[in-house]
Amino acid sequence: MRALVLAAALFAAAPAVAQTAAPTSLTLADAAKAPARPLIIDGARWTCDGATCTASGGSEQPATRACRRIVQRLGPVTAFSWKGVALTAEQIAVCNA
Repeated sequence: MRALVLAAALFAAAPAVAQTAAPTSLTLADAAKAPARPLIIDGARWTCDGATCTASGGSEQPATRACRRIVQRLGPVTAFSWKGVALTAEQIAVCNA
């Protein structure tokens, strides 16, 4: 019984952890291809300011697949991060191919 009371006390004392959205962003190789209005791809709402675009939401998928889907619609990227996973230069080269 003491163990149960101790566990309950520890649980109640634990601070609440706020979840923040992991960054999702990209940099387009050609800023002229940036959409003027928000664009939804795979559930992510992309908003661009020049060549830099950020997104919120989006389906659960590997960052490499998300990158390929963006490149199909907007053209090559020079940087890409999907829900906190940043692609390497080699992965970006494959994505752009």
